Amino acid sequence: MDLATTEAALAPTTEGERLFDLFRRPQGRSRTRPDERAALESARTGTVDVGGGEVVTYAWGTGERPVLLVHGWESRASRYAKLVVRLLELGLSPVSFDAPGHGESEGDGATLLDYGAAIRALHRAHGGFEAVVGHSFGALALFLSLSGGLETRRMVAISTVPDFAYLVDSFCAHTALDARGDAELRDRLDRELYPGEDMWTRFSVLHHAPRVRFPLLLVHDENDEAVGAEQAERLAGAFGDRARLVVTRRLGHRRILGAPVVVDTVARFLAGGEPTGRSPRAEAAAR
Repeated sequence: MDLATTEAALAPTTEGERLFDLFRRPQGRSRTRPDERAALESARTGTVDVGGGEVVTYAWGTGERPVLLVHGWESRASRYAKLVVRLLELGLSPVSFDAPGHGESEGDGATLLDYGAAIRALHRAHGGFEAVVGHSFGALALFLSLSGGLETRRMVAISTVPDFAYLVDSFCAHTALDARGDAELRDRLDRELYPGEDMWTRFSVLHHAPRVRFPLLLVHDENDEAVGAEQAERLAGAFGDRARLVVTRRLGHRRILGAPVVVDTVARFLAGGEPTGRSPRAEAAAR
């Protein structure tokens, strides 16, 4: 195929524009749930600048032993409300933010680079973190941030997206994109959303695995409808004895974050009560 033919094949289409917009923008903002309000209202709020817009930040506790909590796509910091309460009981100081286009922050969309900028800003403000916790897209952003100087002693990754390619492949499959639409989307991601980035390699959890020299807890639900449970097994194998994998049941991708069994498991791990080596398979039923 010559250059002219290639350019014609990748020329933007009305449908391609719609799908590109759908991929890069949250479809609505999640609202604070009634059982999250008390924790959210008790936070000290602030802002940091990310890409020329204000990102709302939250901090609890004394500031000693800070723990960074990073939410996923189309989510918000308040989803960690139950975990915030438990961490405070342990003498830890939770820190979080609403990504651009999410929660109370400005903007209409966010990239992994935006997440990374917010993480770096909070790292500068709070120093090295006692621990970091990420859900889904937020967990991927944390792994990427390790190469940017993120310092922590422990990490929890819940419903982890293994890499950016998985996100794109899942989106293309869900929207039944044809070959031309698939090629157009990937081309525009390269040119417009992540210009100059080797996103297919660098935006991968496995690419950053050598930097994980601390205990890692992976939590995934066997009925996760967004990220297949086999991805958690794949990641656990890659991290070996540094990781412990906990598999839950009947929680799915979103409900897992506030489930009591998950809050308890994460709290024990951050308190140092969980083994640092990988167990063959740890299972917890939803309750």
